[in-house]
Amino acid sequence: MTTPLVSTINGSPSLTQSMELLSHLTFDASPVLVSSPLSSSSEELLDYSVHERSEISVCNNLWYKEAIFYEVYVRAFYDIDGTGNGGLAGITNKLDYLHSLGVDCIWLLPIYPSPLKDDGYDVADYCDIHPDYGNINDFKILVKAVHERNMKIIADFIPNHCSNRHKWFQSARQSRDSPFRDYFVWSDTPEKYKEARIIFLDVEQSNWTYDEMAGQYYWHRFYKEQPDLNFDNPKVQDEMINIMKFWLDLGIDGFRVDAVPYLFEREGTSCENLPETHIFLKRMRKFVDENYPGRIILAEACQMPDEVRKYFGEGEGDEFHMGFHFPVMPRIYMSIMRGKGDCLREIMESTPSIPSTCQWVTFLRNHDELTLEMVTPEERKEMWSFYAPVPRMKINMGIRRRLAPLLGGDQRKIELAYSLLFTLPGSPIIYYGDEICMGDNIWLEDRHGVRTPMQWNDSAPNGGFSSASKIYSPVIDDPEYGYQKVNVHECEKDPSSLYHIIRQMIQRRRKHLSFGHGSFKWVSSDNSHIASYMRICGIDRMLVVHNLSDQHQTVKLHTHTVLTFEGGSGLAVGRLNREKTPQPTRKVHVQYSQPNHTTTKPHSSLFDNKSGLPTQQQQNDQHQHPPHVSFLKVETISDDAQSHYLVDILTDYQVMVDSDGYVTLDLDPYQFFWFSMGEITTLGEGPKSRDLRRKSIFVNRPSDLLAQANSSSSFSSSSTLHIPSPIQE
Repeated sequence: MTTPLVSTINGSPSLTQSMELLSHLTFDASPVLVSSPLSSSSEELLDYSVHERSEISVCNNLWYKEAIFYEVYVRAFYDIDGTGNGGLAGITNKLDYLHSLGVDCIWLLPIYPSPLKDDGYDVADYCDIHPDYGNINDFKILVKAVHERNMKIIADFIPNHCSNRHKWFQSARQSRDSPFRDYFVWSDTPEKYKEARIIFLDVEQSNWTYDEMAGQYYWHRFYKEQPDLNFDNPKVQDEMINIMKFWLDLGIDGFRVDAVPYLFEREGTSCENLPETHIFLKRMRKFVDENYPGRIILAEACQMPDEVRKYFGEGEGDEFHMGFHFPVMPRIYMSIMRGKGDCLREIMESTPSIPSTCQWVTFLRNHDELTLEMVTPEERKEMWSFYAPVPRMKINMGIRRRLAPLLGGDQRKIELAYSLLFTLPGSPIIYYGDEICMGDNIWLEDRHGVRTPMQWNDSAPNGGFSSASKIYSPVIDDPEYGYQKVNVHECEKDPSSLYHIIRQMIQRRRKHLSFGHGSFKWVSSDNSHIASYMRICGIDRMLVVHNLSDQHQTVKLHTHTVLTFEGGSGLAVGRLNREKTPQPTRKVHVQYSQPNHTTTKPHSSLFDNKSGLPTQQQQNDQHQHPPHVSFLKVETISDDAQSHYLVDILTDYQVMVDSDGYVTLDLDPYQFFWFSMGEITTLGEGPKSRDLRRKSIFVNRPSDLLAQANSSSSFSSSSTLHIPSPIQE
């Protein structure tokens, strides 16, 4: 798979080129020192230092708002025992790889004993480990190893349904007098709840299946092998709380809770999002908060944002800590397909606010099909036509393909998609293998084509996944995405690989509070091919710009408000007492120019030319009328006297805003920038300019942090949190 390179524009390197330059550096090799036995990259003592988190997250148990999640299909990740199946011990063995990538939290797909009709979502025992994956002791070792690296781990929890092999169902079907009969939903007729939709349209014709032994129909929203549990039975609710307690006592950091909208059934409704569901979820959240503070629950509610909003609860959030934002995902692909971001902007602007202790979760791909449930029928046809031209690529209401094949293996498009994922509101999830551009196998049944073995190296026959002669599923072995070419080892060697690009994005993202906690605001332009927006949290202000098209684009963005001063007009720059506007240290995109007035001095004349200080009269004027920076009407903790100087934190490319508050940019196809509008406060101080001094970001007005971060945001609402005291440096 060839990696298209992006050319430089006006001296600005692409992110791929910046990484690739590393591979061409040469160093003086003399003198030569004898290397330590631990000097190789695979054997050296690794640094397990803290994955840096801000004080606001640490003090308020909000780690999940800044976290990078990584979804692991346990069977597919790494087989350390040679059984042909990946297991928990294999994940433990590869934790350093995930730590190095920048992963903060691992999400395990189902690990329970199961007949595997639905890859573990048909649970046969909620309090044990599938024998293919190991045992409870292996799980304890994994949790301990994760926490030693200051990472977190959550797992799937499936309360809506279990397997028809579960002992509860096996007992229930034998007799109407069974103590477990009322654990499930039974009926003498399949005519009840007719308004409920059928989710697995390709394989199920009804939500009811007749059981010969039971002599009744039982209710199921998914496969007939997955009977729904009856949450009207208090015993079922108690069982679910006890199951959570079992795993939380083992040290797990939370759960991704599967299929939460379907817990209850009521005649005359769609049997989704019912009030009774929210009553139980409040009980679940209260149990977690009171007994296991700092642990989280994540809602899988495949609904539109206004419905998902209800699953965060009321007030400061009394249901889920996190919820998937499903409609964003197909619109990222739609925006790249069309080269325009209108659909993405529309869904983001229609997203309701959520409590400031809650967080959206976003993703590009996962273990299921790329769902198209939440687009219009016309948009669905358009997406199918473009991304699934072969009928086999379609399944249910979506597409069974991985990220790289969907985007034609074009690394520019893939990087663009990840840039959107990492900068839009929410905590991002990376699906295993997508960081190395793994392919898919659409000819496997169901969704198994996107659940193939992880490709670790080019060794035959299983790409380093397993030494077994027979494995659970064939490894990808085609000319474009085969393990011989696409594998972790090759990606780690290539500084310009997607793996290293993502790693750098994560490192830079981690240094900016605005991505995890900040408000969100679109920046309009007259170029529909450009998606630009701001993320703002205190003094941390980011301008993110994407070219969604395959053509060169020029865009002019209004980023600052211009104020008119008595002595002239120009860009408002805040505290003018004793600060001078700096000259750029590198080549810039647009030269900063002051207006040339014949009757008044330019704005720069507020300073004495010799001393660089304001005159006495100007100081008096400032004392009476202190200038203030209006930053798109979003208040910030402090005014920044140099906020018109922007730095792309991914490439160090610098650009200046003109005296009217505009910045003009040229972008190559699929190019993007993450401009920091606060880095100039440390400009010229070396490495400090790469870090917004996270520990002292609240130094001016810590009590106002959340109010400032959430103002003008359609994604956060106010909440009282503990704000740490400023760090004296």
